[in-house]
Amino acid sequence: MSQLIGVDLGGTAIKLGRFNLEGERLAALQVPTPLPAMPGAVSVAIAEAVEQLDPEHLADRVGIGLPGPMDAAGRVARICINLPGWQNVPLADWLEPQLQRRVTLGNDGNCALLGEAWRGAARGSRDVVLLTLGTGVGGGVLLNGDLFTGHGGAAAEPGLICVDPEGPACNSGNNGSLEQHCSIAALGRLSPLPPEELSRRAQQGDAEALAVWAVYGRWLGIGISSLVYVLTPELVLIGGGLSAASPHFMPAVLAEVNRRVQAESRAGLTIRPCALGNGAGRLGAAKLALDRLG
Repeated sequence: MSQLIGVDLGGTAIKLGRFNLEGERLAALQVPTPLPAMPGAVSVAIAEAVEQLDPEHLADRVGIGLPGPMDAAGRVARICINLPGWQNVPLADWLEPQLQRRVTLGNDGNCALLGEAWRGAARGSRDVVLLTLGTGVGGGVLLNGDLFTGHGGAAAEPGLICVDPEGPACNSGNNGSLEQHCSIAALGRLSPLPPEELSRRAQQGDAEALAVWAVYGRWLGIGISSLVYVLTPELVLIGGGLSAASPHFMPAVLAEVNRRVQAESRAGLTIRPCALGNGAGRLGAAKLALDRLG
């Protein structure tokens, strides 16, 4: 067997893809995330979806991206702060007997970055920060061509850095995290309109909608500025569902980074949207399976 399955677990949907060893997608499937997204229900949903996607067992390795840190071996989901009941969940051990396939786990932001590095906007770049903007704010870091996972495998969680110490409480225990200013819920505190409508109005030149996206972009720029000072990447990629609105908030992001970051620290820096959209996570999860499981 020479195929891979990548799974991207999100707050509203589970996205799956079946790929060859070159990363070409052969089949795709999306199913709703069970509500509440308890570990047992999610495990069953993933198992059923994998069987639906690959009933002939053409793939023997499965990578799964989850919104939180894994153990260093990629077997246990340590915590997913925006999903109920997810603490030290041995998801790989649960799924392997059901799927009759080997399974490895990774952070969803890391998986998205792996996907972009394999066949997307980060291909050929060696120092990259990726942010995923959606239900939460996740991300990943590539340093000198290698995925940075830190001591114990829990890095990187760029969405949990503090940008406002007196800001709203975060499920992580932090206050005023980047996630609390740049997630879908955070956008909802700026406007009662759903993101799609807010984007549509901005596209039509609506001043109020453009002002909301400018505030959103300013907060994102503040967070990116801190990350640039620490990591000095050559590339910052913006992904996740809200990245579709990047034409409306990117000018404010760039203005904030240019204002806050000294020229030497941002020399050669490019900030742009991901190339693979919401498909990066499942592609990167498949790449994780290829890299880890041989």
